[in-house]
Amino acid sequence: MPLHIIVCVKQVLDPETPASALRIDPQLRRMVAPANVPPVVNGFDENAVEAALRIKDARPGDVKITVLSCGKSFAMEVIKKPLSMGCDELVLLQDNAFDNLDAFATAHVLAAAIKKLGAFDIVLCGRQASDWDQAQVPQGLAQLLGLPGVTIAKKVEVTDKKVRVERVVPGGREVVEASLPALITVTNELGQPRYPNLRGIMAATRKQPVVWKAGDLGLDPALLQPAVELQELFIPVQEKNVEIIEGEDDADKGRKLALKLREAKLI
Repeated sequence: MPLHIIVCVKQVLDPETPASALRIDPQLRRMVAPANVPPVVNGFDENAVEAALRIKDARPGDVKITVLSCGKSFAMEVIKKPLSMGCDELVLLQDNAFDNLDAFATAHVLAAAIKKLGAFDIVLCGRQASDWDQAQVPQGLAQLLGLPGVTIAKKVEVTDKKVRVERVVPGGREVVEASLPALITVTNELGQPRYPNLRGIMAATRKQPVVWKAGDLGLDPALLQPAVELQELFIPVQEKNVEIIEGEDDADKGRKLALKLREAKLI
């Protein structure tokens, strides 16, 4: 049996979108994507895809990579990017019920899909998503699947029935080993993800994703209800006030500035 790697990816609002183009729907409490800005695959998830492909490069003919993504709708030219990079299959968990899930519900949906996929050896995720930056889903997924979880990996290697991971830690690095199956989150310190070549793009165009609805996963609807209630979502208002300090000369201006800063308890 070939090594089976599952990579979880997320379609997100492009983090390079100008702040001036961002809007918030106050009723739904969510960001509204500008019509002229297409979504992208989460950057850290592309690093996870690259980690899977490097394992495949090291074991030619012995690795199968399945990409898994959850959401209400997808831009095919975006979500197929991992296929054009060299992954083998794409499974989309696509349902209106999967719209705007919180981390708790997302982990349950992904866990149900992974169990439906059957035998696997490694689950790779990006360290966090660029839209919420919470990094909660991978750890919840590891818990639900009963897997050892290794976070913030910059290098992933498979030897025999173990995975060897080089982790990023403050001030250095850490090397750990875990038995398979295992879940690993990958960081951008892994390096630049490869660009899809023409052959990969053409192959991805011909491949059709497998699409599963909520009913296909046998999920309890209660698990899709948010565990955390979002009270308010807003873009912070930035204000700037400038006061010009006048004085007879530079020394006088400096003295008056120091007095102002002391009055404001800044020095």
